[in-house]
Amino acid sequence: MSTTLLDVHDLVVEYPGKGLRKPPFRALKGVSLDIRVGETVGLVGESGSGKTTLGRAILGLARVASGNITFDGRDISHLNRSQRRRISDDIQVVFQDPYTSLNPSMTIEQILTEPLTTRKVGAAEARRRIRELLDQVRLPENSAQRLPREFSGGQRQRIAIARAFALEPRLIVCDEPVSALDLSTQARVLELFREIQDRTGVAYLFISHDLSVVRHLSNRVAVMYHGEIVERGDAAQVTTAPRHPYTQRLFLAAPVPDPVGQAQRRAERHRLLVSQREQALHGATA
Repeated sequence: MSTTLLDVHDLVVEYPGKGLRKPPFRALKGVSLDIRVGETVGLVGESGSGKTTLGRAILGLARVASGNITFDGRDISHLNRSQRRRISDDIQVVFQDPYTSLNPSMTIEQILTEPLTTRKVGAAEARRRIRELLDQVRLPENSAQRLPREFSGGQRQRIAIARAFALEPRLIVCDEPVSALDLSTQARVLELFREIQDRTGVAYLFISHDLSVVRHLSNRVAVMYHGEIVERGDAAQVTTAPRHPYTQRLFLAAPVPDPVGQAQRRAERHRLLVSQREQALHGATA
């Protein structure tokens, strides 16, 4: 059995309320999740479900109100800035937007050198590592001297992936890393994630709103709704035969290439929504 790399237990994250004397907004309501060494866990939910907040909490970008996050046996829930920098070699991130996640005034070489500098890697070794990274993400060596604006969205995301892998991390938080890309580019980037994982053994927390995207990469899937995990399990089961009504709605929202099938999905999703509203109304008046 694989060793647990990341263990999130009963995690609560709150944001200040908007307005005078407003109570805090609870974005995560006692969330528990684990990721094993070399595994991909897909975290799925609509906008506002809390999935990105969980990723931010793991990265130290959202304050933990209660509960804990353990990485490789060490509690990282309340690290200060210098302590967080010391574990940055092991935990990295790939953000959603490849157009804003790269500094437009820096060359690709400078972007990829930046994390290596924090490790005090020498100039010759850094150049060797950059050539290796560009080869791993299938970009030509002469890309190093170019600026981000000279690349397509898919190529920019490959550069962001190379930057995340520069320090050879053990876990990468992937926050909607393909949602800004077209379908054919999505498929190529997902395959790149898989190839790098097979080669390096890195683990992923893969955050997405799309069940069909996480199906191709994840070993297990957790579904978030209103700050709670409402369904979890093997990726094949959750993404093809979901049990929770919310996951069923996400499943039916995914487009299919058949117009008749798409119309049937839309009608079934509408039926589910109406049924759930009626149940909620009945429960409120009972």
